[in-house]
This record gives sequence, structure tokens and C-alpha cells, in this order.
Amino acid sequence: MTDFTPNEPVLTPIKNHGEELAKAEASVASLAAGRNNRWYPKFHIASNGGWINDPNGLCHYKGRWHVFYQLHPYGTQWGPMHWGHVSSKDMVHWKREPIMFAPSLEQEKDGVFSGSAVIGDDGRLRFYYTGHRWANGKDNTGGDWQVQMLAEPDDDELTSATKRGMVIDCPTDKVDHHYRDPKVWKTGDTWYMTFGVSSAQKRGQMWLFSSKDMVRWTYERVLFEHPDPNVFMLECPDFFPIRDAQGNEKWVIGFSAMGAKPKGFMNRNANNAGYMIGTWAPGKAFHPETEFRPWDCGHNYYAPQSFNDGKRQIVYGWMSPFATPICMEDDGWCGNLTLPREIILGADGDLHTPPVAEMEGLREDTVDFGAISLDANDGRIIADDAEAVEIELTIDLAASTAERAGLKVHATPDGAYTYIAFDAQTGCVVLDRQANARGDRGYRAAPLSEAELAADELTLRVFVDRGCVETYANGGHQVMSSYSYASVGSRAIELVTESGTLEVKSLKLHHLKSIGLE
Repeated sequence: MTDFTPNEPVLTPIKNHGEELAKAEASVASLAAGRNNRWYPKFHIASNGGWINDPNGLCHYKGRWHVFYQLHPYGTQWGPMHWGHVSSKDMVHWKREPIMFAPSLEQEKDGVFSGSAVIGDDGRLRFYYTGHRWANGKDNTGGDWQVQMLAEPDDDELTSATKRGMVIDCPTDKVDHHYRDPKVWKTGDTWYMTFGVSSAQKRGQMWLFSSKDMVRWTYERVLFEHPDPNVFMLECPDFFPIRDAQGNEKWVIGFSAMGAKPKGFMNRNANNAGYMIGTWAPGKAFHPETEFRPWDCGHNYYAPQSFNDGKRQIVYGWMSPFATPICMEDDGWCGNLTLPREIILGADGDLHTPPVAEMEGLREDTVDFGAISLDANDGRIIADDAEAVEIELTIDLAASTAERAGLKVHATPDGAYTYIAFDAQTGCVVLDRQANARGDRGYRAAPLSEAELAADELTLRVFVDRGCVETYANGGHQVMSSYSYASVGSRAIELVTESGTLEVKSLKLHHLKSIGLE
């Protein structure tokens, strides 16, 4: 297959890009002017107004961290995608940057879809993304036509970019519409690109391309095909090497498996995002050595993208509002990203994703409660009104007898709350929203390993923002991200135990400052 990879980028402008960007900025500003901040995050990245989804173009370039994201600037529901942009010198204090991309070319007239950023051999950054248009020219009833695009920044601050055009067309006879989300990397002296594909047989695949100059790409092979015939697309793929503490290299393949069926604690959300660990060599298919494992077991996690800053593999995810009602739609904004997480290959052979160390820079002050003992069915208020906090909690599993114990957060005067607990009967860390007054209910469970259950203690780090909660168990071996639409009034945090006693070795509460995007 060579007839769909042009020798030079194909550039077909249909609109003035600068004018489209100006209109998008004006619309976001209008939405922001009337925004309701009741659930708007203080320390998570969100758009000033409008809808966001996938993180894009993540990079550390010329001394600044850059996070781009899929943005619909004209409303709080999904629509024609643009690229929003924020940047930071320290990953703690962030500032808004101009919108980077708006639809302006024929191949992307219905959306500048997801992609990645990579620094070339010349030290310059390139953006690769998917150009999206509806096959029938108006809506999704006839499927879509997607191609891979190239753009280059105009300056080192990444405040604007020039679109080079299409570098990989779509062989429509071999693809069932879905064909998107390029990830680019270099191995040896060759550049590689992979992206998600729904084959003509409607099988979820990742295709592999190579290039010497980052412009002319050659199709090589199917990098990976999902073994489940129900999976028709591997969305938002990721692919990168990682080493354990002893220096042994593995490859991690990540994707969101569209079409996978729920089973037990697995696949409880739409198109669940996860990974497999295995081996790969240039020119070969990826060989998995593990089963598919979720990146995050919470209610709201999707489309993660990782990048390497020269020392660490860092990942952001989108806290996707999968289920209706999506309460923040009424507030002038919708959606936020997770905290940045470092991807570590642990001694147990699995990935751990704790928050990056920079997140400790958010702490303004700390309340140290020390050790705490609770009688059966007891409780203790540790914060009367907590809008933005981090809680560090270590539970003595050997000394505790509770069937379930943990933290009620966003506990409001009307009796609503979100519950993060260890469930001794199932051996899971649980995030339970059955007592929420708004939004979707239900619970999610993160099963602990046999080694973790046999250990004497369980450590939890819980980040509570205005409208969402992130829970990290045992150094990020299990993670849960969920929206939590707190009711009106003070938002208390209570330590509780059910049907048995609770012994806490240590508990600290840190008040967190804003990252500057409010």
C-alpha cells in the first residue's frame, strides 16, 4: 500500500485560519463570561469555556510544559474540534495560550482531531493530527473520512502554527471509516507513526508507518490487532518503551477499545482506556505479554496521551463525562483533564501511575492528624468545608476489622456525598456515587493484587477538586478518576468505618492552591 502516502504534504485551504481562530476565541470568551464555577476545577486543566476532550500535543519544549486539548469553542457539547492550549514553566502555575488550531483545510473541515507533538532531529517541534470530515458532507450518518496531517509551530513559545497539510491519506477500500489519532516516535535512525484503524472487516487495529524525514511516510504493517472481534476500533493509541529499575526494556501499547463488552469489574465505561505490556522491534508486530489492563478504574477516564520529557514518561487523561446527565453542560464549560501522572514500570511487572512530583507544589498548608482509631460504625469530620484538598491516608489492614472504611467527600448538608473506601469483602478500593444528588450514580472498583491484600497497610492519596475526585492507591498501582457534582453548601470530608473498627496509621490533609486557570 503506497498510493495513499504523498511525497509532499497536500495543502488545500478553504478558510482563513486566522479568522477562524479569532471567532473561536470570541466564543470561548463569551461562554467564560457567564460561567458557573460551582464545579469548575481549581487545580485541573479545563477550557475557559466550551467543551473539551482528549489531551493532545503534550510536550516539554524550550523550557515550558505544553498541554493542548480537543476543544469545541461554540458550545458545551461535542462539536467541530479545535485545539485549546495552556502552558507552564513548572507544571504548577499555568497560563492560557491562544487557540492553536481551527478547521480551515478541506481535509479537516469538520474537525482538527487528536494528535501528538514530537521534537525532530533539528530540535524543532512538529504536530501530527487527524483531519476529520463527514463522508456525506453534513453529519455522521454516512461515516467519516479521516487523514493524517502535519503542522509546524511559528515560534518557540508555540503561540501559533503553520499547517503543512495531509501526509497520509485514507485507503477507503481497506478502512471502515475510523482512522485517527497519530502517535510519532523515533527508534534508531527511523521515525515511526502509529494510529488507530477500523479495518474493512471492522477489526480494531493499529497501523505502523515509517519515515526518514518526518514528511514522506511509508506503510509498513499492522502493528497490533485486537483479538476480540467485538472491538472495531483502537482509539487514541499510545506506544512507547519503558525500563524497570534494573534497566530492562519493555514496550507499552495503549488504546481505548471501542466495542469491548463489560465483564465483572472490567470495561464498565464506554470504550475503556487501557494498556498491554510486551515487546517490539522495528518492522515487527507488537507482541503482548500481559492481558489488557485499565489505566484508571474510575467512572470518568478516557483518551490518555503520554510523552517523554527526557527523564520521565508522563500521561494526561481526559475525565470523560460518559453518562448523562452531564450537569456542567449548563455552566458554560464541560470537561477537564486529570492530573499529570508519571508512568513507572514496577518491580511487580505492572505499571504504576502516581501524580508527578510537581503536584506537591500545589500544597499551601497541611493539617497532620497523626494516627486515628475509630470504633465500629464510627466517623470523624476532618474538614468542615473542603473545596480543593489532597488527603494522604495510610490504613493498618492487619489491625482493622471493618468490612468497609474510608472517606466521604463532598459531604453536603442535604446528605449527599461521594465515598472512597477499602472494601475488605471484595478486596477492592471502591469509589461509590450512590449518595450523589446529581449526575450519574453507581460505583467503580479497583481490585487489589494478592500481594497488596497480604500487606499490612494500604496507602491512599485522594485529590478533591470542586467537581471531581482522583484516588491513587499504593503509589498509583490503582487509580480512580470520577466526577462528583457536589450539592449546595459546605463540602465536608469525613473518615468513616462500617461493620468493624478502623486503625489509621497516618492522615494528612493538604489545602491546594489554584493552578491559575480560573
